Amino acid sequence: MSQNLIYKQNLEKHYSHRQSYMSTKTSKQSGFTLIEIMIVVVILGILASIVVPNIMESPNEARIVKAKQDIRTLEGALNLYKLDNFNYPSTDQGLEALVKKPSGQPEAKNWKKNGYMKKLPKDPWGNDYLYLNSSNGGDIRIFSYGADGRKGGVDSASDIDSLSL
Repeated sequence: MSQNLIYKQNLEKHYSHRQSYMSTKTSKQSGFTLIEIMIVVVILGILASIVVPNIMESPNEARIVKAKQDIRTLEGALNLYKLDNFNYPSTDQGLEALVKKPSGQPEAKNWKKNGYMKKLPKDPWGNDYLYLNSSNGGDIRIFSYGADGRKGGVDSASDIDSLSL
């Protein structure tokens, strides 16, 4: 009987060693091979060569879209200003009237305590947005001269104007 017990113990040791050997062997084999990694890198390179040229053309378009969005935001703030004060700020008071209470005419009697914007945005080319209020008080114009910073121009250098949005 003791020999049966010894045989059983040896058999259990053999199988436990074999299981640990198999588990280390399979864990060493899990993971990616060099070939698999190289294939992924080649695929990423091909995708990048297709996508990057398309993205590189987009920054000018993105700047124009941002300028249009800024102009719409400024128009919205000016409309709130008009609701409170019954007039748009004059050309002299400018867009700064949205941030600091303006002096001069027309008077801003009901100017909001914290203003209508925290700060004025710059256009995507780093210039201030320009503002004109016509003498009849109804028409306002917010615009940017675009990439070249001068009146006129084409493509990204063209003027972006609230009247054309």
